[in-house]
Amino acid sequence: MLAALEVGFAADHAAARGHFPDNPIIPGALLLSETLRAIETDLGKGLLLWQIKSAKFVHPVRPGERVSIDFSRRDEKRISFSCKVGGTLVLAGEAVCEPSGVER
Repeated sequence: MLAALEVGFAADHAAARGHFPDNPIIPGALLLSETLRAIETDLGKGLLLWQIKSAKFVHPVRPGERVSIDFSRRDEKRISFSCKVGGTLVLAGEAVCEPSGVER
């Protein structure tokens, strides 16, 4: 494992208000976005050239929960990541680097 990070979602996070009424969860797209942002920050480089090869949402994340992110660079062109709340897996995935384009 290269790194272990943590992100939190406020109990009153705006994205959870309509997703879903009376049973709020953090949208998967937001969880994935914040995961990639945390990895970018930790690596000190943008992942603009990277594409998500897989992302499996296993369990919902509720507003107010803290998410731990583990990731590793399998090689120069692949990053595997997983997110947990407590000991429960909530997201697992992999990103790969595409060679064309300009990195931000």
